[in-house]
Amino acid sequence: MWPPHPCVCHLQIQGQELSGPSEATKNSLRKIMGDHLDLLMGVVLMASPVFGISSCSLDGRIALYRFCNLTQVPQILNTTDSLLLSFNYIRTITATSFPFLEQLQLLELGTQFTPLTIDREAFRNLPNLRILDLGKSQIDFLHPDAFQGLSHLFELRLFSCGLSDAVLKDGYFRNLKSLTRLDLSINQIGSLYLHLSFQELNSLKSIDLSLNQIFTVCESDLKPLQGKTLSFFSLAHNNLYSKVPVDWQKCMNPFRNMVLETLDVSGNGWTVDIAGNFSNAISGSQTFSLVLAHHIMGSGFGFHNIKDPDQNTFAGLARSSVTRLDLSHGFIFSLSSRLFETLKDLNVLNLAHNKINKIANEAFYGLSNLQILNMSYNLLGELYNSNFYGLPNIAYVDLRKNHIGIIQDQTFKFLEKLNTLDLRDNALKTIYFIPSIPNIFLGGNKLVILPNISLTANFIQLSENKLEKLDDLYFLLQVPHLQILILNQNRFSSCSRNQSHTLPENLSLEQLFLGENMLQLAWEAGLCWDVFKGLSHLQVLYLNNNYLNFLPPGVFSDLTALRGLSLNSNRLTVLSPGDLPANLEILDVSRNQLLSPDPKLFASLSVLDITHNKFVCACELTSFINWLNQTSVTIFGSPADIYCTYPNSFFGASLYSISTEGCDEEEVLKSLRFALFILFTVTLTLFFMTVLIVTKFRGFCFICYKTAQRLVFKDHSQRTEPDAYKYDAYLCFSSKDFEWVQNALLKHLDTQYSEQNRFNLCFEERDFVPGENHIANIQDAVWSSRKIVCLVSRHFLRDGWCLEAFSYAQSRCLSDLSSVLIMVVVGSLSQYQLMKHQSIRGFVQKWQYLRWPEDLQDVGWFLNKLSEQILKKEKEKKKGNNIELQTVATIS
Repeated sequence: MWPPHPCVCHLQIQGQELSGPSEATKNSLRKIMGDHLDLLMGVVLMASPVFGISSCSLDGRIALYRFCNLTQVPQILNTTDSLLLSFNYIRTITATSFPFLEQLQLLELGTQFTPLTIDREAFRNLPNLRILDLGKSQIDFLHPDAFQGLSHLFELRLFSCGLSDAVLKDGYFRNLKSLTRLDLSINQIGSLYLHLSFQELNSLKSIDLSLNQIFTVCESDLKPLQGKTLSFFSLAHNNLYSKVPVDWQKCMNPFRNMVLETLDVSGNGWTVDIAGNFSNAISGSQTFSLVLAHHIMGSGFGFHNIKDPDQNTFAGLARSSVTRLDLSHGFIFSLSSRLFETLKDLNVLNLAHNKINKIANEAFYGLSNLQILNMSYNLLGELYNSNFYGLPNIAYVDLRKNHIGIIQDQTFKFLEKLNTLDLRDNALKTIYFIPSIPNIFLGGNKLVILPNISLTANFIQLSENKLEKLDDLYFLLQVPHLQILILNQNRFSSCSRNQSHTLPENLSLEQLFLGENMLQLAWEAGLCWDVFKGLSHLQVLYLNNNYLNFLPPGVFSDLTALRGLSLNSNRLTVLSPGDLPANLEILDVSRNQLLSPDPKLFASLSVLDITHNKFVCACELTSFINWLNQTSVTIFGSPADIYCTYPNSFFGASLYSISTEGCDEEEVLKSLRFALFILFTVTLTLFFMTVLIVTKFRGFCFICYKTAQRLVFKDHSQRTEPDAYKYDAYLCFSSKDFEWVQNALLKHLDTQYSEQNRFNLCFEERDFVPGENHIANIQDAVWSSRKIVCLVSRHFLRDGWCLEAFSYAQSRCLSDLSSVLIMVVVGSLSQYQLMKHQSIRGFVQKWQYLRWPEDLQDVGWFLNKLSEQILKKEKEKKKGNNIELQTVATIS
């Protein structure tokens, strides 16, 4: 198991007497929570079906009938020893309500939702009843003989039942010879005049009358209790003696001839005068523990019209043998001189949660037996050498949550039996004043560096300070007899120690807490890798939240006794062989970034927490997954917290659900190599075959493509749509190229050559008007056609009319703001030959042009592209003063 948290260590070190609450505290909590306890239990039991427990059932011994809408007691087996009937609607309890239940010891009837009537001898059929709980049930009628016949009743709970004074003065508790605990808190009792039958209750030890309306208690009221010893008597939160004036001469000592182990009179609004009068009144009565918490004594911070207690306030307690005094939760500002002088037997003094700012000289004079002093949660700013004079046997001083910034160096030096000093959550910047004592708490201060002082301790707590240099850690590791060192939440990140110096071996340190620091900054600089050298007896080490992304080689090599190591919430991605101590039993590496841990590292462990890491669920993780499913090591956390983060297809999947089949490395590699070879070969072969086929038979491929296209679209060839143009295109070429143009273009495009063709073309030999001016014919052809196709050949460049037509086509482009001119270069004309002609040079420099294919099998594809360009409608766009035309890809 993990060692206790530092806070738990604190409680253990203080000892059993300090760690557990006093009986007065327990009863105060019980009183305050009484209103809510049954309700809370009821809520839990309402949810009990979730856990497989029925809320209306009996099993022979326990009959559970909470929240069952009962209006009367159900049939119960005579073997039942616990009957729980709270949270129902039972209205009346009579002598016949219960069958004879000889074995019943616990009856719970509290928190009925309707007013309750309890008749005479209502529980006579329950002769061995030990605990009767009627708490939080509004009792409209309670017969004086209601509890008769309960000779074995040990505890009677009547809190918050709306009871009046009559329950005490009319003998309701007669003949309850075994009654030990009586709870009458939170009722409407205004007078404490007790019936003489209380004198017969020889077993009575605890009476709780808190949270009633008892304004005064005098000697005559409690006369039936004289001669008795009570472990607990509470009159808390009654406004006792604070609402009405009291004539103490007539009232006298209410606890005369009584022994009270704990008397709780807290929360009654007592001033110094009331507390002094009460102390004088009970003088001589044995009261071992007096609880005066939640008082209004003291001037507080800035109020001078209310008195702080003085040496006369508690003088009357001189003969009361008070060993515990609780003055917490008040407004005491100053502890006056010899304030507690008469309390010679006092062992525990609680002054927590006041406003104490000043401690006068000899304030604790006379407390020679005091062992525990609690002054936490006050307003102390400075402590002086004389503050704690007169405390020769003090063992524990609690000064938490003050504002202490200055302490004189001799303040604690003369407290020879001081065992524990708690100075947490103050404003200390140095510790020159610290004596050599076993247990020191200095967390939550402002310590930046530790002075080189002589120090001896078993336990040191320095968490939540501002320590930066690991040199201070080396200093603390040399403190003699140190067993537990807590340094969480500091800033350890630098080191200036000369690492050539040999560290002495520490044979006492067993637990070291270094969580929530910044050791990574020092270690990544190559410094202080020997910080754990010589700690051969260290058993527990916390290094959580230190930003660690690696562990220095051999950093744990000297930790031969280490059993528990916490590395959680760091940035470790890998753990290497030799990183962990050989005898480690408990390891916490949760919330790191481990990808594929080696299970051999965990061979010595009995408990492992490896949750919330970033596991890569690939075949490299096979050995760890197999180990995880077979190991006898206790894996901390839920299986759902050990999950994959990569690849995305496995994100969030538990490692316990991942199959490792197919991860045999050799077989997988062999199959993978063969599969890759086949895939590469087939892909390469197909690629080359495709390239070869397309290269050699691209014409045939294009014919097949067009045929398939006609079949799919049912031969709906693209026709030109009627528009304002007379011709689809004007073919401008040299008359010397007519035969070639006719065979290459006209037969495949012009509708007059074949009904299968799609274009109405214009060319000179057929469509120019004879006798008309040639320039006029050219202009008419250019402006009457959607597109102008110029077939530029060697003859074209020598033909003046063709060049003139080219110029008119360019003019048309500028006029229409569209690219209507399609230039097709025929033959082996070079760029230089084209650029020699000014009109063509301007076009070539700005626009792309087509080139007639040299290979015959590309002609079909070329004609198709040319047709698409003729059919293509141009959009007019203006961009500045330039005209942007749709370009045509060059065919090479």
